Amino acid sequence: MSLDSFHAVIPAGGAGTRLWPLSRASRPKFLLDLDGSGRSLLQQTWDRLLDLIPAERIHVVTGVAHAAAIKEQLPDLTGLFIEPSPRDSMPAIGLAAAVIGAGDPEAVIGSFAADHIIDDQIAFAEAIEQAVAAAGRGLISTIGITPTGPSTAFGYIESGELLGIDGATSARAVTRFVEKPDAATALAYVADGNHSWNGGMFVTRTDTLLGHLARLQPGLHDGLMRIADAWAGDDRQTVLDEVWPTLTRIAIDHAIAEPVSLEGGIAVVPGAFAWDDIGDFAALQDVGAASSPSTVWVDADGLAIAEDGTTIAVVGLHDVVVVRTADAVLVTTREHAQRVKEVPATLRDRGRDDLV
Repeated sequence: MSLDSFHAVIPAGGAGTRLWPLSRASRPKFLLDLDGSGRSLLQQTWDRLLDLIPAERIHVVTGVAHAAAIKEQLPDLTGLFIEPSPRDSMPAIGLAAAVIGAGDPEAVIGSFAADHIIDDQIAFAEAIEQAVAAAGRGLISTIGITPTGPSTAFGYIESGELLGIDGATSARAVTRFVEKPDAATALAYVADGNHSWNGGMFVTRTDTLLGHLARLQPGLHDGLMRIADAWAGDDRQTVLDEVWPTLTRIAIDHAIAEPVSLEGGIAVVPGAFAWDDIGDFAALQDVGAASSPSTVWVDADGLAIAEDGTTIAVVGLHDVVVVRTADAVLVTTREHAQRVKEVPATLRDRGRDDLV
């Protein structure tokens, strides 16, 4: 399948609170090299897409606070959309779709998170090609990650019948999107073979996406079109500052994916590659992140990271997580890694925004 009209959109937002204190609002996880590869998660996402399409068709949507850092990390980036304030993924992706579609009516866009790890470029490219083929049929397509086990940390996609699309022979209809399940339900999902992990990757023609948006979220659609109409003019910033705060704050999953799936308008293609969203320190360890070399383990194991090189000694504790930065120390276990997000929330309640 040709990718000549394919554009990639990378929404780069969020603070990665489950990876506190490494990830902060001012230095979110997508700007960090968490797996020791020498490239930040954002740069790895860029590299993955640059292997498929030229730099001018890769776009990043981010907030004012991170624009400078993104420009520094991605010097070849030309398509940067700067949001005046966070409005969740639907306004971010919708703005990119409206502007890209205005310049290229045949454009197909794909949205890809800035902070995921994918280890098989060939399988990733094959999934993108199938997703683009399905999008060419007027469907919104998503990539369902083949589960490696019954995870309760991810949402799931339930797939139905094969759609028989040329160039997307593995594409199936999406029956529904499912929120994060409990352990027993996750086990059943993996066993039935009809469920895949929801990696949040969506591929669609811009006119298809905007058409659904006009029908399902008309106020949001009209606001985005006002901004897009002004994008190439001198009053871009004025219109952006005026309209953006009025837009509905909503995720693309809730605004488009879930309701359109119930109408038969979503296709899923398999993503047969290892994938992780690095959602917490347990996931970080699972993708191969190593403890700091100065760590001393005595009848103990786990993950210990010291940004400032401090020696960490762990004695008699297993599956432990210890993280030290210049201004904070975290101690937890793999079992409670998801609860780390409660720490920055508590700090914010105490007025310690300097630590968040």
